[in-house]
Amino acid sequence: MIRIGQLKISAEIPEAEREEALLQKAGRLLRLAPDRLRLYRILRRSLDARHKPEIMYVYTIALETGLDRSRERRLCEKTRNRDIVPFEDTPYVFPAAGTQVLRHRPIVIGAGPAGLFCALLLAEQGYRPLLIERGRSVEDRAADIRRFWETGRLDPSSNVQFGEGGAGAFSDGKLNSGIHDRSGRSSRVLEIFAECGAPADICYDARPHVGTDRLQALLPVLRRRILAAGGEIRFGTCCVGLDIQEGRVCGVRLDNGNGREELVPAEAVVLAPGHSARDTFRWLRDSGIEMQQKAFAMGYRVSHPQSMIDEAQYGKREPGKAPLPAASYKLKTSADDGRGVYSFCMCPGGYIVNASSEEDGTAVNGMSDRARDSGRANSAIVVSVRTEDFGGDDVLAGVELQQTLEHRAFRLGGGAVPVQRFPDMETGRVSRLAGEEEETLCIRGRARSENLRGLMPPYIEEAFIGAMHVFDRQIPGFAGQEAWVAGIESRTSSPVRIVRDEALQASVKGLYPCGEGAGYAGGILSAAVDGIRAAEQIGAAYAPMEDRKQDRIYGNDQRD
Repeated sequence: MIRIGQLKISAEIPEAEREEALLQKAGRLLRLAPDRLRLYRILRRSLDARHKPEIMYVYTIALETGLDRSRERRLCEKTRNRDIVPFEDTPYVFPAAGTQVLRHRPIVIGAGPAGLFCALLLAEQGYRPLLIERGRSVEDRAADIRRFWETGRLDPSSNVQFGEGGAGAFSDGKLNSGIHDRSGRSSRVLEIFAECGAPADICYDARPHVGTDRLQALLPVLRRRILAAGGEIRFGTCCVGLDIQEGRVCGVRLDNGNGREELVPAEAVVLAPGHSARDTFRWLRDSGIEMQQKAFAMGYRVSHPQSMIDEAQYGKREPGKAPLPAASYKLKTSADDGRGVYSFCMCPGGYIVNASSEEDGTAVNGMSDRARDSGRANSAIVVSVRTEDFGGDDVLAGVELQQTLEHRAFRLGGGAVPVQRFPDMETGRVSRLAGEEEETLCIRGRARSENLRGLMPPYIEEAFIGAMHVFDRQIPGFAGQEAWVAGIESRTSSPVRIVRDEALQASVKGLYPCGEGAGYAGGILSAAVDGIRAAEQIGAAYAPMEDRKQDRIYGNDQRD
């Protein structure tokens, strides 16, 4: 096969005709008749709007030519084009199993992306993992979240942060990542999502996006896949401690809500808690698990009309032009004190959501469906928070800072999301927010107009205001009357890191911290990849469990 990159196709060409256009271009480059070529796979697709109004899709593809490898190699060399090279498909391979005997099945704590993919890989390799999740299944969780948005009644164990799928299940559903992975783990994650019902284009789009509606539909499929492979899942069950003996983990203490703790033995425990599991961080610290403070970022979520972002990115589109996806942006600058200020989790055509997980605290996030058709674009604009800003040496000082500011936001909005037009925020004037305006802001959860000045520390507030004007020069209107600010965005990443060694084990052997909450990921894809890495470490050390199908008990919520 042959790999060809930088194939540009006009965005005006209908999608159904693009494959033929790609083969025609490839045939000219290779000097082969297009009917001799077959598209094996699209490897990458991106949108190039640098020369607007001419918008192009840029493809990298793999082709079958019918030639043997040596002739394909000579054909590539003859083109003298570095974007045309031989291609060999190398699928992801789980490492060979170890030889140590597992007396008890591995336990995975947390059913976010890291925990789900760790459990899936372990189950498929015969390790029969037990997956523990404090929250509820995604179907029940969605009902709990809707009730919270409508009434303000929060379930601390079932919300935007906790439950099957983790925080990513109620987000934009982006699957892009900055990690450089040559092992094939990233591709395998995308393939598994597609096998479970995600759109096929996530496997090749430069900015893959599922959407929260599609994520919620595919999670039950992923769950059934874990169960069918021999795993067990327990929802509504919280890990409240570890049994540690002579520096090794020997089991986990579980609370399933009946008032009694259960001690489950295990010599391999994967800890994938998510960045909001603050109670977990506390008992880890108190258990002597080595942890570190970690810098993160906080700020506000800013909303604009999607049409404004589209025009800035694509230019003015003439009537009758082919539709383009809702445009996104990625912005960054530096404050006067050197802090980074940047857009984070940008949601084209999305919603601002009340993502709180604790009573008397307010935190917001962004979410969008697959169609990205709400009419509003929103993004967090966040400021780097350094460990010296935490105000203490305790490893959880960053957590305390988050909670202090979230409590302040809750009091300001009376439990609703406090919002304000950006120009009014600069002058300290409360914005008018009528009922119809509240609806057009696309906020999930109650919103209330308040003065956001003084809500965040001065180093965040001043850096944010300055950056908004910098970004306004890049996207006209970014700091204008159509810009609404919502507070606060405090959960960008974990403010702690659980220290681990090269074998991904914590200071207590047999404990494998992974994912975003452990401080080793920054999104759905990177967290899932880190979960796979933890599964690989267990697989490389231990032999699979014996197949005792008659002894299997499949969780308290199979939902087949």
